[in-house]
Amino acid sequence: FCTLKLCTNQLSPPPPPLSFFLGLALRKVPRQAAKTLQDIAANLGFARILRLRRTAAWAVCGVRPSSRKIMPLTKEDLSAAPFSQAHLFEGLSSDQVTALLDQLNTIDGKLPGGGLKGYIERGRALLQGAKEGQNPFEGLNPEVPKGEKLFGETGPGSETFASFERIGMGEISKCCFCLVAGGLGERLGYPGIKIGIRAEVTTGATFMATYCKFILAFQDYARQTTGDSNLELPFAIMTSGDTHEKTLELLKANNNFGMAEGQVTLLKQELVPALKDIDARISIKDGVVETKPHGHGDVHALLHQRGLPAKWIKEGRKWMLLFQDTNPLPFRCLCAVLGVSEKNNFVMNSVAVPRNPKEAIGAICTLKDASGSSNLTVNVEYNQLEPLLKATPVGGDVADDSGYSPYPGNINVLLFGLEGLNSCLEKTGGIVPEFVNPKWADEEKSKLKSATRLECMMQDFPRLCDSTQKVGFSQLDRWMSFTCVKNNLADAAKKTPPDCSLSAEADIYASNAKLLALAGPEVQIGEPKDISFLGITAKIGARIVLEPSFGISLEQMKERVKGPVKISSTSSLILDGVVTLESLDLDGALSIQGPVTVKDKVVKNEGTILEAIPDEELSSVEPSLQIRGYRLSKGTVETLGSKL
Repeated sequence: FCTLKLCTNQLSPPPPPLSFFLGLALRKVPRQAAKTLQDIAANLGFARILRLRRTAAWAVCGVRPSSRKIMPLTKEDLSAAPFSQAHLFEGLSSDQVTALLDQLNTIDGKLPGGGLKGYIERGRALLQGAKEGQNPFEGLNPEVPKGEKLFGETGPGSETFASFERIGMGEISKCCFCLVAGGLGERLGYPGIKIGIRAEVTTGATFMATYCKFILAFQDYARQTTGDSNLELPFAIMTSGDTHEKTLELLKANNNFGMAEGQVTLLKQELVPALKDIDARISIKDGVVETKPHGHGDVHALLHQRGLPAKWIKEGRKWMLLFQDTNPLPFRCLCAVLGVSEKNNFVMNSVAVPRNPKEAIGAICTLKDASGSSNLTVNVEYNQLEPLLKATPVGGDVADDSGYSPYPGNINVLLFGLEGLNSCLEKTGGIVPEFVNPKWADEEKSKLKSATRLECMMQDFPRLCDSTQKVGFSQLDRWMSFTCVKNNLADAAKKTPPDCSLSAEADIYASNAKLLALAGPEVQIGEPKDISFLGITAKIGARIVLEPSFGISLEQMKERVKGPVKISSTSSLILDGVVTLESLDLDGALSIQGPVTVKDKVVKNEGTILEAIPDEELSSVEPSLQIRGYRLSKGTVETLGSKL
């Protein structure tokens, strides 16, 4: 083992995890000894000890070992304690039993945390706890967590914000990125993967293209500041069985959106067995195990299994941004958030928003036990927060002097210090504490309405940390940090905010307009107005697109807006690359590609507008437009710049 570890440290690309080599070693020892070694390995923190089936090893390691099967779970194993799954084989033919065993052994090899045995045992305990109404935070007292408020007087435009940005800009070269992208767009009425939806129609960029543009802009800045022209910022993407192939296809069709070969790593998340009752018996349909998603908390185990945090640390990297699939705004505040983490030495920094009391989003809290000797800073879901706060002197989730809840709102954008992240993953295998959310069929809570499963959430990572590791937050206005596309048109019409394509596009333009206004001393931008399509209304004014190459931070944008800029509310403006604005008066549509300096420029033309798509054409346009109900008119766009 020592020899293998020494050798594998020198390999590139990275080798399989040591669990794979353990699997090879176990082929040479008797069954009982193999079980003993597996137990030892589990205690040492190996994330996934193989059942030594070819399919399991291939799924975990990406390396195809010998097809010899050693120690597969048998019908007898699964029927007896501690599995107690004899019901699975009732009424099945011998061929069906064989096929079912093959599926169960494959699942067993892929499940972290002790395979099927561990999953079933945790399921029984969690289902019993749910029946008894156990609260994981019972007995803990909530307190306001430590972090930085970067909104209001200390938000963008303030010296406080600028100082954090300047610190963070010095850390950009040490960044890695990880996208949780396991979702399809079916619920939105979109037939593909959500990262393939167009973020806005002015440029037509998809969410995936937007993310890659940001990462490449950070990379260009890092190359300039370090002098290393070969520096690359790694990008990992967690996919699911539903999205994995489609993500590969999207990347291939777009030449990795400008990223180098090998710069992007895909981590495929597996499904977990559904449980049909309080005894955690596995649900089966037509001789096949019913499976369901396990939750985005799997990203930690997948990162560990691929050895990415350890690899990145060896390459001199220090930070990892973890984000979700239809929210491009956190990149606008990344430099400031990096500055907060660097100053406070946070192992995890939750990007958060001001939260209204009783608002239906999770809240970042510090939970202390009665003695005050231990504490945990973690997201608490809103339905768990109110009961905890009722027991405190304030008597519930109420506003402080700011008018907001003192507990920041969680938006699932997390910045990790890689050293602390890797330390926790090494100790725990990245297995985030799970929970179960059963739907009961009776008052006694003895039967389930439908099969359930264990779930885990990426924001529960602090539960893996020890008392020496600091967890905190960076709180920013939503215009600087959060938007999303999660509702179809029918649902969006009933919600505030709608959280659909129109509202997200409006948020992108509004964010860009505010940043441009803050970047220069004499920037005037017309006020937005209500605009409606297919029953959804949003405020949209000047459609300003600040490409990431225009500025990775507000501090960099300030260097590029030198004089008076006036933009009407019906205009559109695209700034791409090193564009210096000395004086501009725009009433129409203008696209500028740097490097270029714009001076004494007046543009007045027909421009372009967002126009409704006629009902008879809606079904024939591309899906990204179908879920909007509008498109960009042809109009007139003036272009400036040497590349245009």
